[in-house]
Amino acid sequence: MKYRKKPVIIDAIKWDGTITGMDNIKSVFAEIHDAIVSCNRETGTMFHWHIRTLEGKHIVSKGDFIIKGVNGEFYTCKPDIFEKTYEAVQ
Repeated sequence: MKYRKKPVIIDAIKWDGTITGMDNIKSVFAEIHDAIVSCNRETGTMFHWHIRTLEGKHIVSKGDFIIKGVNGEFYTCKPDIFEKTYEAVQ
């Protein structure tokens, strides 16, 4: 059998790879618990960071989307998969 994903509106933010971008995401998604893995504070550039998901820690890389699921859980999504799966709503 084939199945179609139910239309569900989610909150998501794309990370731009900077410390400021990470701080902006954390201000919107205050419930995110994270760990900075590697960064250059002088340039404001980060290489990646971790967020806690239902499956454990997930690495967030530049360009990844952080999604808040329908039950308040967080997970990451690569940009190509995000574009194939989601569309913007007004």
